[in-house]
Amino acid sequence: MKILVAYATKYGSTAEVAEAIAKSLEKNKAEVHLLPLNKVRSLSGIDAVLMGAPFYMFRWHTDAILFLSRFNGKLQKVPTAVFALGPFHDVESEWQEIRGQLDRELARFPWFQPIEVKLFGGKFDPVSLTFPFNMIPALKELPASDIRDWAAIGEWAQTVHEKFSTAIQH
Repeated sequence: MKILVAYATKYGSTAEVAEAIAKSLEKNKAEVHLLPLNKVRSLSGIDAVLMGAPFYMFRWHTDAILFLSRFNGKLQKVPTAVFALGPFHDVESEWQEIRGQLDRELARFPWFQPIEVKLFGGKFDPVSLTFPFNMIPALKELPASDIRDWAAIGEWAQTVHEKFSTAIQH
């Protein structure tokens, strides 16, 4: 099974999650192609797609939206799963808010029916902020955090692999 793991990232956190997912899929004997979303030129020969992108300042990464627009015909024909990184505080209201935003973003593409959609906690480091966010004093004063749950990420990759296998066999 050839799986494309494609991701968008602003500061590298989502890339790290995509790499962990790719490694988990490879343990299941999948042939994995790991690429940034904006570097994907074709889905030819790909059996399944797993795409990930962060929410940053309450917006889904533009590369995710462009990827869905660019490959809409092909993505309707291959099983696809989506993950997003969102809240960087483990606060229920933040999880709900980001999940609602993810659902609204996906609803913009009514033809797109992923077999799995997952929201993971994210990482925030005020030291790494770039313009214009580094100009906002309140952001620079926030504490660094990393609530990515690596065990949950690995378990989810296993679930996605099983669902991809089932979908491809039918």
